[in-house]
Order: sequence, then C-alpha cells, then structure tokens
Amino acid sequence: MTAADIQETGRALAEHALELPGLTAGRTVAAYVSVGTEPATLPLLEALRTRGVRVLLPALLPDNDLDWGEYTGPDCLEQVRHGGKMALSEPSGPRLGPDAVTAADVVLLPGLAVDARGMRLGRGGGSYDRVLARLERAGARPRLVVLLYDTEVVTRVPAEAHDRPVHAVVTPSGVRRFPVP
Repeated sequence: MTAADIQETGRALAEHALELPGLTAGRTVAAYVSVGTEPATLPLLEALRTRGVRVLLPALLPDNDLDWGEYTGPDCLEQVRHGGKMALSEPSGPRLGPDAVTAADVVLLPGLAVDARGMRLGRGGGSYDRVLARLERAGARPRLVVLLYDTEVVTRVPAEAHDRPVHAVVTPSGVRRFPVP
C-alpha cells in the first residue's frame, strides 16, 4: 500500500469508528499510533481529541509492558526507538503509569487479524495481553475494539486460554460487533 492509501483508509476507519456510541460518548479512550502499514490512526485520534475525549497513548517499557501518556495533538508525539525494534510514536508528556488504562471507557487495540468469534491475533510481543490482564484484575470493563483492514477479518485465529474476545472490529468498510459476555 502507498502512503496515500494508508492515509485514505485511516480516514475511512475514523469515520466508521466514530459510529460506535461508546467511542464518542466515552470520556477516556486508550488508543495507539499506527506504525508501518497498519491502518492510519491519527485521523481518529484527532477526531476524538477535538470532540473533547481524553486520549491515552502507550509508551513501551523495557519489559514490553505499556505506560500511558495523554495525546494532546500531533505535536506531542515523539519518535522513540526501543533497542533494535521499529521506532514508535509516543506521547512526550508526563507518564501516567501502566494502570492509567484502567480508567478507559474504550481500548483500541492493534492486531494482525480478528476472527468471527471476536478473537484477536496480536503481534506476539505480549504488551496488549498485559493490558487486557491488567484490566481484568482491576475489574475494569472497557469496550475492546480492534482497528484492521477488511482482509484481516478472517474465519479463525489461534487462541490460548488467556486470550479474550473483543467487542468490535472497525475496518475501512465498516464496523462489525461481536457478542461478548
């Protein structure tokens, strides 16, 4: 995909994501800044911020856990390279701690795929598995939403006992909700 294709799909993804009542009615949304060829998330981050939603973004810790900082606009982002890994855009402001995510009404999750059951396949680093476990331990029950391309919604992905289904997937062509208890 070209950079223009990625940006265009990001705009479509933002438009559909904003159809989710929980996303725009929420006071706090934990999100992420897309990397590489992931669907562009900045259009959605900006739309949420301009609507008065508090947006939290992750900052990768040395043990692959995530700390959180507030997104205050594109100028608050800095490129951070963690070892030999890809550079990530992280918030430059104060860190709020790994537990800050427990205040989120919605958590936007990256992924490689999601299946018909709402099971998400992550990238394998375990950062978001830790986030989901932290939410569960805290008794927090935010809406879990994956942002993907249409071709990444598949019939079935492998799942382990600790994996949890998501409530919805947003793609450039629309929203698909899953029945999650």
